[in-house]
Amino acid sequence: MKFVTLGSSGLRVSAICIGGNSWGANGRRDWAAFDKSDSAPFFRHALDSGINFFDTADAYNLGKSEQIIGETLMGYARRESIVLSTKVGLKMGDGANQGGLSRKHIMESIDQQLKRLNTEYIDLYQIHRLDNRTPLEEILDTLTDIKKAGKILYIGGSTMPAYKFAQLITLAECKGYIRPISMQNLYNLIQRDEERDMIPLCIESGVGLIPYSPLARGVLAGNRSAGGIGETERAKYDKGLLIGASLFRDSDKQVVTNVIAVAEKYDIKPTQVALSWILNKSAVVSPIIGATKLSHISDAVSSIDIELSSEDIKKLESAYQPRVAEPNI
Repeated sequence: MKFVTLGSSGLRVSAICIGGNSWGANGRRDWAAFDKSDSAPFFRHALDSGINFFDTADAYNLGKSEQIIGETLMGYARRESIVLSTKVGLKMGDGANQGGLSRKHIMESIDQQLKRLNTEYIDLYQIHRLDNRTPLEEILDTLTDIKKAGKILYIGGSTMPAYKFAQLITLAECKGYIRPISMQNLYNLIQRDEERDMIPLCIESGVGLIPYSPLARGVLAGNRSAGGIGETERAKYDKGLLIGASLFRDSDKQVVTNVIAVAEKYDIKPTQVALSWILNKSAVVSPIIGATKLSHISDAVSSIDIELSSEDIKKLESAYQPRVAEPNI
């Protein structure tokens, strides 16, 4: 396993991160409905493969994902040997303060998360989505306080406008608050909008990328029909949410075709090509994969050692068409 430094910190993480949105999803979706017993082999296989980085969120199945980690992973690994990442900020109930990033919600959430995760501290605590009602100073001041209390070690952000993330970094540096070391953003071969602003910002600011959906909800696996909707359970689920229609443009279909062509050239899987591409981006530290088969972990780990030529990368990137930038309001 390859280990890399996360951003400008000294934290070392595996080049592949295992994401936990499937854990505890029973009754929510057929393509990924793992309970405690279903999840256990995945944790063991990840650890056996050398992976030390695991990501989840309080909102993933309303705390069940964190609970499953606490009941399984924490029993298989020494706490000091793994890097545990979770998030806060999405709605956890109908109450007025059961979501967002107010001091009240963060302070109440952190203790509940520590209990579910069966740990005394969280390595990486991330802002899941920005709360525009709460001043940035309040957010950073609260996160700084829970770091001082020993409950978290580092902080990061997730999907947000680049200018807002720049404000967080600048405010932290100017006022001595805890500073973000990571950005968990949507980034893959057919969704490269972050290359406009966010990724250059992260490179210049010493922030490491831990992108989610590196396979574009499975589209880059190359097993869907030309319209984006195939026979896999994931594809059927996406169709119900109209995700396939919004993701899969004509240019995206060509990107997938090119991914398949490169995979055939090396006799490997399209997923390995897509992961190798993202792993070779300088700002990317550890893409987050949502494994629903044990082979997904093995394939992801093997992609670390795949070397794509400059011609391969040119082919993979040639069909991409930028999306129209949405205004940051």
